[in-house]
Amino acid sequence: MSPSAASWTLDHSRAATITLTTDTGEDPSVDVPPAAPKLIGQLLGALSEGRPVTVLPSSQEFSTVEAAHFLVVSRPFVIEEIEAGRLPHRMVGTHRRVAIEDLLADARKMRERQEAALERMADNARELGLDD
Repeated sequence: MSPSAASWTLDHSRAATITLTTDTGEDPSVDVPPAAPKLIGQLLGALSEGRPVTVLPSSQEFSTVEAAHFLVVSRPFVIEEIEAGRLPHRMVGTHRRVAIEDLLADARKMRERQEAALERMADNARELGLDD
């Protein structure tokens, strides 16, 4: 049975069950983890705003090429980060694999470094009187 996304009913009294209405009018109940209704709401909210959404298992691993695409950096940069010990990885034969959690953490760190650099630039501009 393939449930349709046409209508969703979240059972808030027992946040571990959702009821789906299929194209054929059937209403199967599906047991879900307690955090699922909130996640589903966030997912539907993002989709309704036209934001792209990707759902990956927490155990997802990426090759260095995939990690570079994810971080929007070059593959050599990813290799440098790995070799410097700043990006954890594991070896599968001769290939490096990076866990999604580690990529997300690295992306947060990169964003924090970028924001700090921008703030320093703004401070320098203010000191030089260029903030008009």
